[in-house]
Amino acid sequence: MNPSLKLLLVILLSLELTFVTKLWINLTVIVVCLLILIHQRFHWRQFCWLAFVPLFPALAIFITIVFFSPSHSLFDGTVLFSRLYVYVCLGTVFTFTTDTLTLARSLEQNCHLPSKYAYGVLAALNLIPKMKQAVTTIYTAGQMRGVNLHWWSPTLYFKAILVAIQWSDQLAQAMESHGFVEGQARTATVDIPITNHDWLSFFSIICLVQIIVIALP
Repeated sequence: MNPSLKLLLVILLSLELTFVTKLWINLTVIVVCLLILIHQRFHWRQFCWLAFVPLFPALAIFITIVFFSPSHSLFDGTVLFSRLYVYVCLGTVFTFTTDTLTLARSLEQNCHLPSKYAYGVLAALNLIPKMKQAVTTIYTAGQMRGVNLHWWSPTLYFKAILVAIQWSDQLAQAMESHGFVEGQARTATVDIPITNHDWLSFFSIICLVQIIVIALP
């Protein structure tokens, strides 16, 4: 499916399920997302992170609703608990099955997002691995000088921000040297069209979800 349509689909499903208090639809969406991830060869360690990371905020919501709300509703607590996992699973499916470069091109071509925003976000995502390497280098350099920089040390992040500012200036110069001019019309080396199959898949999933919402208790 076209990345822009896929993103719109995830947003619409998340918004709709926010106002639907049905446990079975949440469980159905979670199971479908897990099956898609299994088909995409999602690693078992990634499944562990997928289950562990939202666990504490989901438990906090569950305990708050069940023990401290006026209704003390176990059903409402379970619905909200599962709803958080719905958001996480939908977002994981989208990020795992969508290439960032293709998404940036699609947002620029199909959604008419300004090029500076599309490629700015893409540049930020591509700089994340280099940023991790820079933080490791700063940490190691500090140890060589006898300075132990912990992950909560402001000095570590201040130095990392200085490195990021330097990279941003270099990136701006590189884009200008490759002919990027803000506000000017651009040609596309790779076209990302929205095909009839994309529209058919989009509306089919929307209709299927509405049927499931109505049919399930």
